Amino acid sequence: MLNNFILLAQPHHALPIFLIIPFLVLIGMIAAGPIFFGHFWEQNYKTVAVTLGLTVLAYYLFVLQDYHMPAHTLAEYASFAILLSSLYIAAGGIYININANATPAMNVALVAIGAVLANFVGTTGASLLLIRPFIRLNVHRIKPYQIVFFIFIVSNAGGLLTPLGDPPLFIGFLKGVPFFWTLQHLFVSWVIAIAVLCLIFFLLDSRNKEGFHAKPEVVAKNEEKTEFYVTGKRNLFWLAIIIGAIFLDPNVVEGLPYIPYDGNKFSFIREIIQLSAAFACYRFSSKTALAGNQFNFHPILEVVFLFFGIFFTMMPALQLSAAIASAPQYAQYITPNFLYWATGSLSGFLDNAPTYANFLSLAMAKYDMAQNSVVEVRQFATGTGVEPATMVLLEAISLAAVLFGAFTYIGNGPNFMVKAIAESAGIKMPTFFAYIVRFSIPFLLPALLLVWYLSVYLQLF
Repeated sequence: MLNNFILLAQPHHALPIFLIIPFLVLIGMIAAGPIFFGHFWEQNYKTVAVTLGLTVLAYYLFVLQDYHMPAHTLAEYASFAILLSSLYIAAGGIYININANATPAMNVALVAIGAVLANFVGTTGASLLLIRPFIRLNVHRIKPYQIVFFIFIVSNAGGLLTPLGDPPLFIGFLKGVPFFWTLQHLFVSWVIAIAVLCLIFFLLDSRNKEGFHAKPEVVAKNEEKTEFYVTGKRNLFWLAIIIGAIFLDPNVVEGLPYIPYDGNKFSFIREIIQLSAAFACYRFSSKTALAGNQFNFHPILEVVFLFFGIFFTMMPALQLSAAIASAPQYAQYITPNFLYWATGSLSGFLDNAPTYANFLSLAMAKYDMAQNSVVEVRQFATGTGVEPATMVLLEAISLAAVLFGAFTYIGNGPNFMVKAIAESAGIKMPTFFAYIVRFSIPFLLPALLLVWYLSVYLQLF
């Protein structure tokens, strides 16, 4: 089975199990490095990530002589890194300030607005536009849990309603899922997820009394007048160009120049446009906005280097898991429940976009349908192909890929970006495992269980 983003294991490319060791080492170092050898990790994370990524890449090229998987992974990584970098630069030149009392209700309102905005500018765009104003609003009472719930709601769950919202859904759109399918089929699940997470956030934030008594003059000033203003509005134009360029895919839009390879069309027209817009953003950005945001390139460089290692070291992990799951003896287990939890589990610890693509391919293969056929993908999504139940399978995959992306820092691109920006603002964020144990398991997992029960499990009866 092939798809435009991830190639599953080929019979003549036997993957040894030890190839997943570099991925495990990298994840282990991301988790343990800041705790046990912080200085070394801070100085050498770029070298570690790139070395491990290149090691796996070299094995594919020179030992397996597999050029397909690395080529697809490189193209996907380049698109990922350029889009995040462009959005980061564009958002860095937009200074949004909110003079208001940072009450729990105000914080919930802000992340709820971000959840809506994420469906128009993507979870990455919404995160980068709002994380700095969110931090400034709460500067006198900022706590790590507030940033974590920002990641839960704005950087992940919010983008569930349109293909623009999150990369997995955009992949589905490119493959043939109708544009408004997500809005039609996932709206109730979106409301449930956002409402539950906002409620938990409100209850936690209501217990945070720090700042209200310690700095009464700040509270008094904010209560006196609520203001909202934006500096650097010109960057909104470039931001729109960066987001609009996402649609310039030669596999969808006819007439674009491309490089044919392995049955697919590779074109970097959109990436060139995005980089050009990012350069214009930085060159002509308001100095006041850049200074107000304390803009620097450290957070985006951390994301770019770490995800270089993640993208290339996770190639064998994705291929091995997909090859196991697609074995004929497991076809009977390809159910909505299985797809929700399997897609979710991998989306939390691998990148959620290729995980979505792999499980979409797996689910369609059960009905002898191919995801490289736009017609068959549309039939699978709308239940007009083999049987209507295929819609539930796609709902389970889509929900899990987006919502579980918040389970770890590496599940979705914006997560690490928000973490890096928060740390650059002096906020001591939880480590990799502390994030999971202290926040994902006790707070996010119950919401995921509720969404599964109401949106997946009950549809089976």
